[in-house]
Amino acid sequence: MTTDQRIQPLRLQGTVPRLPGDQLQAPEPRLGTGNKIRNTTVLVILGAAVLLAALFSAGVGQMQISVAEILASISHRLGLDWGVLPEHPHAESALWAIRFPRVLMAIIVGAALAAAGVMMQGVFGNPLAEPSVVGVSSGAAAFACTSIALGLTFFGQWTTVVAAFIGGLVATTLVYLTARHGGRTEVVTLVLTGVAINAIAGAVIALMTFLGDTSAREEIIFWQLGSLNGTLWINVGIAGPIALAGILLAFTTTRKLDLLALGERPARHLGVNVERLRKQVIVVVAFLTSAAVAFAGIIGFVGLVVPHILRMALGPGHRMLLPASVLGGALLMLAADTTARTLVANADLPIGMLTALVGGPFFFWLIRRTRRGAGGWS
Repeated sequence: MTTDQRIQPLRLQGTVPRLPGDQLQAPEPRLGTGNKIRNTTVLVILGAAVLLAALFSAGVGQMQISVAEILASISHRLGLDWGVLPEHPHAESALWAIRFPRVLMAIIVGAALAAAGVMMQGVFGNPLAEPSVVGVSSGAAAFACTSIALGLTFFGQWTTVVAAFIGGLVATTLVYLTARHGGRTEVVTLVLTGVAINAIAGAVIALMTFLGDTSAREEIIFWQLGSLNGTLWINVGIAGPIALAGILLAFTTTRKLDLLALGERPARHLGVNVERLRKQVIVVVAFLTSAAVAFAGIIGFVGLVVPHILRMALGPGHRMLLPASVLGGALLMLAADTTARTLVANADLPIGMLTALVGGPFFFWLIRRTRRGAGGWS
């Protein structure tokens, strides 16, 4: 065998092209036809499920209203003479004054919390990050409860929303600064910081409950349990634009979050300003969390359960994971709210209790799965 035959050039498959300055060029992800069809199918199924769940939720309760009657009512409001209106004399007012605002608020809250969970998991680089687990929701609720108990009206009807936003921003910033060490985010510190924030926020809420009057105490109890009871159109009009703006901003970070998943150093070589991205995510998460907490109270585990399940089904790519999680979060909240209204006759159970009953065991399973996969908390 000759020297030329013994020495063969090393052939590498899938090498990343180099750019001047020894920078890496991010290859555009290319999904196969099967993956595109699967992802599109999942999104269509989730969208249809949200629509059907919304119609079902609007029709069930102490006054049963059929789907055909609901569609007829909507068409008549749009000026279309289609279908037969509900026979019950109070059905129309119940639909438009009580049920439709509550259904829309459930969609808004679920979508906002799920989107916040996706972004927190992406920017912190682990599946355990979620607004309620790391204390963001409780921080927002603590500030909101403080504004209620002290009777603050600096921003009129927006005061509670602004207070919740500030609380969510403070909690998220504290989590970020505390969990960062040596250029990376420590999972142990992340979870422990969340425990501390939840404890402090719980103490603040308890103090505000003690200091507030009877009316303030009733509102604060609402914050602690989580509920959509009493939702009005004005609440939807305030929370909806905030959540929509936050979700749209979240879509602008999907590609950067995908690159950050490769690691901070590769992401920087690929042109991502990591620190700026984290700050953007902090603000967006605060927006989304405040929109949910300000009108629904503390509702945990939506941002943990939904993104993780869909990540297992669709993969880690945020371009598909984010819209799927938005729809999945809306679907979960619709199911939870419908259960809260109908599980016990003549009673409205707290939604936060229901989501905790589902999310708590899932969180234990996720912790065990993470430890087995990573070999520890490092």
